[in-house]
Amino acid sequence: MNIGILGLGTVGGGVVNVLAKNQAELFRRTGVQIQVTHAAVRELDQSRICSTEGIQLTQDPFEVVNTTSIDVVLELMGGTSLAKELVAVAIKNGKHVITANKALIATHGNELLNLAKANKLHLLFEAAVAGGIPILKSLEQGLSANKIEMVTGIINGTGNFILTEMRDKGRDFADVLKEAQDLGYAETDPTFDVEGIDAAHKLAILAAIAFGCELQFDKVSTEGISQISGEDVAFATELGYSIKHLGIAKNINGEVQMRVHPTLIPKSRLLANVDGVMNAVLIKGNAVGSTLYYGAGAGDEATASAVIADLVDIIKGTVSSDILGWQSLKAMPSQNQNEIKSIFYLRLLATDETGVLADITSILASHNISVESVVQKQIDAQNNAHIAIITNQVKTGNINAAVIDIQKKNFIQETVKIIHVETLD
Repeated sequence: MNIGILGLGTVGGGVVNVLAKNQAELFRRTGVQIQVTHAAVRELDQSRICSTEGIQLTQDPFEVVNTTSIDVVLELMGGTSLAKELVAVAIKNGKHVITANKALIATHGNELLNLAKANKLHLLFEAAVAGGIPILKSLEQGLSANKIEMVTGIINGTGNFILTEMRDKGRDFADVLKEAQDLGYAETDPTFDVEGIDAAHKLAILAAIAFGCELQFDKVSTEGISQISGEDVAFATELGYSIKHLGIAKNINGEVQMRVHPTLIPKSRLLANVDGVMNAVLIKGNAVGSTLYYGAGAGDEATASAVIADLVDIIKGTVSSDILGWQSLKAMPSQNQNEIKSIFYLRLLATDETGVLADITSILASHNISVESVVQKQIDAQNNAHIAIITNQVKTGNINAAVIDIQKKNFIQETVKIIHVETLD
């Protein structure tokens, strides 16, 4: 089987290395000799992490997708506009396509999947979500007997690294972000990672596979971690929680909720103890219950592992003839954001005077919100105090309305912080 690769960077180079390292094992599993014959690169003389011996390099990616001898194209270059055009041309030329490009699938996947289906070809993207963790195959195959009720996880390693460092070493966000950039975990422009866009792309894909619906990236509610403070991390720890940047998708009576945001998780939960750049995804099925999948969410060989697993599926013919088992792609109605129920963490900076806490709890009660726990700490000589509150489970609309009323009080010194709490029961 002849392979053409678009992009020989971290993932593309990793694919070449893993194919070379595990050549005998892959032949044992498939009975097919897999060889990379062509690769599109930006610079022909650039140093690379893999050998290019026997690979015809070109700076024209269309040369790869138009080469008749190539059976499968691996799109590992990133971006959306050019990548979409190249994937479409490859499919129209009769080639299967495998991609690690979550932005491409999240934003153009419906169109490209339908194109692949019409041409009786496969467009596979295991590597687009959670790197080396075989999460899409688990949803589609291993858990196929289940109706999936919830998918939630840590699906961006950069954000998880930042929050871990803030918790364990008491560092602030900006300081850890700079280190993440120096280590290569975060881009020069870290917006996609720290503001949740990368995780939202992945969550849209997970939800589509889990619930059998169209990709609906535009319906993902997204909030980043750039506003998480050291005070929030310290209060969460004292209250028995760890803050994680979660992607959460739930099927609530036929309506989907998809949200990416900072979340307090009880420290006793396994997901709360996934640290550093690692990823983990929790899936709840109506037959099996909850299962947890943990591993490297990025990196050259970890992601290459997922790319090559898709390649093996194509060779062995173990891919569903109807793309990923979808009998028909359909939209799924979104749950009204104000109707979403959650426990909430509130942090307020208030003047420490008699009656303040009673006033706050009275306002919460007027919106049918009760208080489960409170921590209060005086922070300066001006008699200001931070107050952290954990509520009962309430509708998002109720908590937003209550905070609007609290914010009007003269004793409130800054914007009230609201963070979701998930028990993962």
